[in-house]
Amino acid sequence: MRRKLFGVILAVCIGWFQAEALTAGFIKSPLSQMKLIEDSAKLDCEVIGNPIPEVQWWFIDGEEPIETVTQLFDGAREDRVRINATYINHATSTLILTKLTLNDTGVYECRASNDPDRNDLRTPPKVKWIRSQANVIVFEHALITTKPEVVSDQNQTSATLSCNLTNPSFIKGYYWTHNGKTINKSESGKAFIELEIKKIDYHSAGLYACVFQTEPEVNATIEVKVLPHVVAYKHSENANEKDKAVLICVSHGYPLPTDWSWYKLGEDESKKEPIFNGSFDKYEIKSTPNKTTLYVNDLDINEDMGMYQCQGTNEVGSASDKIQLRVRSQLAALWPFLGIVAEVIILITIIFIYEKRRKPDEISDDDDSGSAPLKSNAATNHKDKNVRQRNSN
Repeated sequence: MRRKLFGVILAVCIGWFQAEALTAGFIKSPLSQMKLIEDSAKLDCEVIGNPIPEVQWWFIDGEEPIETVTQLFDGAREDRVRINATYINHATSTLILTKLTLNDTGVYECRASNDPDRNDLRTPPKVKWIRSQANVIVFEHALITTKPEVVSDQNQTSATLSCNLTNPSFIKGYYWTHNGKTINKSESGKAFIELEIKKIDYHSAGLYACVFQTEPEVNATIEVKVLPHVVAYKHSENANEKDKAVLICVSHGYPLPTDWSWYKLGEDESKKEPIFNGSFDKYEIKSTPNKTTLYVNDLDINEDMGMYQCQGTNEVGSASDKIQLRVRSQLAALWPFLGIVAEVIILITIIFIYEKRRKPDEISDDDDSGSAPLKSNAATNHKDKNVRQRNSN
């Protein structure tokens, strides 16, 4: 909200100055800087006025009365000077100095004017150029001695890194970085500092920098190098016949491999057959420093199944890992179906044989319902009912 309010106020001010102001005025001035040799410096200048002012950059070397003043332009000082300027709504100009030398130390002045006669040498301008200055001071690099200069896991398993600032100025503190990340920081103003690495492996390998918080900050770098840590993305890969297999290996540590190799191992893994990229349209290899990928095309169940080895090599040495490739037959998808069919056939056969072998006397009691009915007195009684009784007179 504050930024939006500030932007509105600035826009109103710029609009008001453009409508009302007759002379130029700074809204951003260059800031003084301290730099090291070979560094870069950037100075910004912004001016408003109506009409929009012209901006120039000047370099002042020495002190009065023997100072020298030189105008700077784009491409000056053997193309180490760059000036980027825009004139939209107001004037903005940026001076960029690259690959600084000790001779670049001095006063840099931003001049601005919108007087119509500002560049006419015969007519004095009614409004003089307004000026804003900044100092750029270039220092030599402080001498930092490091011990050791390079650490390798081939000759040691732990190490103590040390830095000694031999020509210190005021030191506010120091810190260590590992691959650009701060790992140890102190407010102590010591010129000699140490860092202990308890175990040298691919986790601790990399670039270590000791940084002394002076004006400006100075640093030195120590390399910790190890064998490449090569590992297969998957140690077992399955693919179907006639399809494509993709085998991947990755590497960690410092430095990363500069060369990758692939091999097809024999049955006893003592024989290694090198694989070359694009050979017989069968293999394709794509590699980056931290990853390599082997593509095996048109898989053959007899030729391509087996063990493969990836190997990464850096300046310290080589490391490798293995991947087992299994190739399934094209009929592999039918085996589950055929298994189910076989189970059904076997089940039906068992049932059929069981029914056939049942004993004949294994008859249930319900079958007796078909036998002849037993005689009873019911029929006799029934006949008696049909006998007519005669009355004897």
